[in-house]
Amino acid sequence: MRRRASLVLLAFAVFLAALAPLIRWYAYPRLAKVPADEYQTAVLEAKPATLLDYGTLRAREVPKITIVQTLRGNVAASEKIERSTDRDVVVWDALSYVAGPDGKLVSEIPERYIFDAHTQDPVHADGEHVDGDPVRRQGIAFKWPFLTQPRDYTYFDAQTRTSAPIHYKGTRTFRGLKVYYFEQTIPWTKVPLPRKLPVGGVTREAVAQAGTTRWYTTKRMFWVEPTTGAPVNGEEIHKEELRGGTLLGDRDRVTAFAGHVKMREDYVRHTVDLVRSQRQLVLLLTTYLPWGCLGLGAVLFALALLLEARSRRPGAPAAADAAPPNAAATSLSPS
Repeated sequence: MRRRASLVLLAFAVFLAALAPLIRWYAYPRLAKVPADEYQTAVLEAKPATLLDYGTLRAREVPKITIVQTLRGNVAASEKIERSTDRDVVVWDALSYVAGPDGKLVSEIPERYIFDAHTQDPVHADGEHVDGDPVRRQGIAFKWPFLTQPRDYTYFDAQTRTSAPIHYKGTRTFRGLKVYYFEQTIPWTKVPLPRKLPVGGVTREAVAQAGTTRWYTTKRMFWVEPTTGAPVNGEEIHKEELRGGTLLGDRDRVTAFAGHVKMREDYVRHTVDLVRSQRQLVLLLTTYLPWGCLGLGAVLFALALLLEARSRRPGAPAAADAAPPNAAATSLSPS
C-alpha cells in the first residue's frame, strides 16, 4: 500500500511541476488582456491656468481649466478588425474635452486608438485617427504593457501625431504602490488647431487663412504600476501658442493655453483602488499559482520519496519456530 501511495503522490508532483510553467508561459499570455468593452473616465485640472479667449484673441489668467478624458471600448469595431487580423484587438474611442472655468467648451479632440489586447502594441486598421486626421501610431498610448519593464518606451503624442521616447526615471512609491516613473518632453512643435472650438470665436479655417499657426510643448509625467501597466497618476506641464499671421495684429505670438495639468484627487484615489484589485489577478497567473504549484509539487515529491523508502526497508525477523509439545502433557503407554 505504501508503494502504491508513493506512486500516486509522485504522479501528482510531476503534474504540478509541469502545470506551473504552463500557467506562467502559456495560460498567462492568453488570459491577461484588456477587455474590449472597457470604459474609463479621468478628470484633470490646471489651477490656475492661462487661457486664450477665442472671441477677443487675448490671453487671460483663469482659476481653473478642466480636462475630461473618456475612453470607451468599441466592441463592434474590435470584432470586425479581429476577423481580418486573427488577433485579440481592442478599439478605444477616446475624447479629450477641455472646459473653461465657466464649464463652457474650450476645445474637443476625439481619437480612435486600436491595439493588441495582450501586448498593447498598435494594430493598424481603417479608422485609426486623431481629430479626424488619419494616423499610424507607433509605440504605446494611454497604457503600458502588462509586466512593464524599467526601461524607456516609445509613446505616441496625439497633438503632434508622432511618437517619441518616454524615459524611465526610476522606481518610486505612490500611495503605497511600487510604481515606475516616466517622463517625456515634447519640444515646441507646430500642430493642427482643433477642429471643434468655442462657438462665436475664430474658426480653424480663419486661422489658416490668416497664416497663423499653433505651437505646442509639454512635459509629460506618468506613475505606472508595473504589474498591470496601468498609470495610477499623470501630469503635464502644458503650453500652447498661436504665432504669426495677420490674425494677431502687431503681436508675434499669444498664449493659447498654459498650465500644470494634474489628475483630480478623487480620480487618483479611484484609480489606485482599481489597480490594486487588478494587480492581484495578474499576480495570480504570474506568481501565486505557478510558485504555489511548484511548492506543492515539491512537498508531494518529498512525501513520495519518504513512502518509497519506508516500503523498501527490511521487514522484522521471522518468528521463532514453535516449541515442541510439553512432555508432561503427553500420555505414554504403559510398558
